[in-house]
Amino acid sequence: MRPVNTLVTAASRRVGLIRAFVNALQAIGNSGVVVSTDMNTFSPGLYFSHRHYIVPLTTHPNYIPIIKSICIKECVSLLIPTIDDEIPLFGAYKDDFARIGVRVACSGADAARICNDKYETFRFLRQKGLPVVETYLPGASLPRKFPLFIKPRSGRGSVGAYPVKSEKELQFFLGYIENPVVQEFLTGREFTIDVCTDFQGRVLSVVPRERLVIRAGVSDRGITVKDRRLIDLGEQVTMALGLVGAANIQLKMDGERIRIFEVNPRYSGGIPLTIAAGADFPRWQVKLVLGRRIRPKLGQFTDALTMACFEEALFLDRERLVKQPVVSAPLEVGRVVEPIQLQ
Repeated sequence: MRPVNTLVTAASRRVGLIRAFVNALQAIGNSGVVVSTDMNTFSPGLYFSHRHYIVPLTTHPNYIPIIKSICIKECVSLLIPTIDDEIPLFGAYKDDFARIGVRVACSGADAARICNDKYETFRFLRQKGLPVVETYLPGASLPRKFPLFIKPRSGRGSVGAYPVKSEKELQFFLGYIENPVVQEFLTGREFTIDVCTDFQGRVLSVVPRERLVIRAGVSDRGITVKDRRLIDLGEQVTMALGLVGAANIQLKMDGERIRIFEVNPRYSGGIPLTIAAGADFPRWQVKLVLGRRIRPKLGQFTDALTMACFEEALFLDRERLVKQPVVSAPLEVGRVVEPIQLQ
């Protein structure tokens, strides 16, 4: 079995995800390693991978060449982008990475662009007849039935997202938030639907989770919910957008009324719960790179499994921090790699 060295970008606080890939390699007896990158040497996720690199922001002109050079040096076979900003970029360079033997597990540039734009997400899902929250641009005929919700048109987590309770607050936030969208205020239970597809976009798994407690936009406590309506909806949204790899769909359900308010073409922050429930996306992705076929496992996960998160601290001495490899230009490395066979 050839080693499946895996690169996880933007490690940040994604300790659970990095651990999951380490565990996936060990579970199938693969000798591959997990490599991670981040721009901040204090990002804890870096220290749970086998090797890591400090790299510049995604907007840096050398970002893709730097990541490619790290892939070559570390003999990477599988690349996992983790933040919204970089998914369209990696989606556009999938073929370039394939030529150096790297499978990029993310959606294409067009799907990522739609998902990263909350107004375009609304328009797309509405056109497909899928239940989506009413969304408006400034300058349009905005509703005056309060409360409303305002957030950046392109943003992640809960940064810049606020409930709006009056006309005065609406006018304030329209001037305060750069490039906002206004949405109807949703009530009811909040869910994230984790989805995994193979590299051709065939849906392998759909796992709905109710978000019981949310902190900084990430599920702090949650429970899996085996609801056929949500599983079917997750599959429909995934196929409509042509999502590839791991993705998540966020929605609220008030009685029988379901409204999607966000689609993220990446791993969710609450993915450890989905993995613990038996939908091991990282293990399946490693197996896919090895050429193994994964049969769809819709509805095959532990129902009512609850996750309660807590804080852990990582302590780093000066020597460990000073010795971090900082990459500001492509590494001077080279190797001959047989291109992967795209199925």
